[in-house]
Amino acid sequence: MITVRLFCANGFSTAIMCKKIQEAAKQNGKDFDVIAFPYSECSKEGVTADVILLGPQIRYNLSKVQTMYPDKPVILLDMETYGKMDGAKVYGQIIEVLG
Repeated sequence: MITVRLFCANGFSTAIMCKKIQEAAKQNGKDFDVIAFPYSECSKEGVTADVILLGPQIRYNLSKVQTMYPDKPVILLDMETYGKMDGAKVYGQIIEVLG
C-alpha cells in the first residue's frame, strides 16, 4: 500500500481530490491510502507518508516541507490540476516520483 498525504489550507476541499486519486489508483491495480489534512497537521501526519502532496493554496510552504522531509517526495499540485480535480494526473505524478 502506498500512503499519500495531501495537505492544504484547511483540509476540506481536498477530500474530493483524495477520492479521485484513489479511484485512479484502483483502476490501475494499485492500493493507495490517500487522506487530506490541513497544513497544520503536516509535521504529525507527513511522517506516515510515502508521498506528500501540497495543495496550490499553500505552495509557499514547499521548501519548508521539503526540508522537514528530505527523504520523501513532495509534489506541489498546480492550480489547473487541482481546480479540475484531476486525480488521474496526480496519480501519474505519484507513480513517476516513486519510480
